[in-house]
Amino acid sequence: MIILGIDPGLATLGWGVIESDRGRQRLIEYGCILTTPKERFPERLKKISDDMSDLVARFQPDEIAFEELFFAKNVTTALTVGAARGVSIAVCARHTDQLYEYTPMQVKQAVVGYGRAEKKQVQQMVKMLLHMEEIAKPDDAADAIAIALTHAATGPSKVQFAMK
Repeated sequence: MIILGIDPGLATLGWGVIESDRGRQRLIEYGCILTTPKERFPERLKKISDDMSDLVARFQPDEIAFEELFFAKNVTTALTVGAARGVSIAVCARHTDQLYEYTPMQVKQAVVGYGRAEKKQVQQMVKMLLHMEEIAKPDDAADAIAIALTHAATGPSKVQFAMK
């Protein structure tokens, strides 16, 4: 099964693709979709849409997992990142209805075994689990890989994480 993990963002949207087969995971590729504040907001969303379409066409994921958004302070950031996440979900929904979402705490729990783990601990575990030579950069890409690994680890209980 091919799993695409997405760490939503407007400036930096991380993505990671893994193959999961009988409890074993293999990293296929990872990266980021980048936009800049110099671009108009609609252009940034269009770039995310276009690049996500290219990713889905290229990797043909069986299932796609997103990180849920949690913001406490900055409403403007929450709205713009939410728009980027929405565009990404819409593109992915055209490809498959197998869309899932996980909270940051669930990702940390699945990858490290501790829901309040530090970002560096998650990155180190991703590196170890996938036998990578170095930690994935930037952080958004490493987070996306962790999201894909989290989804792979849910097994039959994944139904409870399906987007509603």
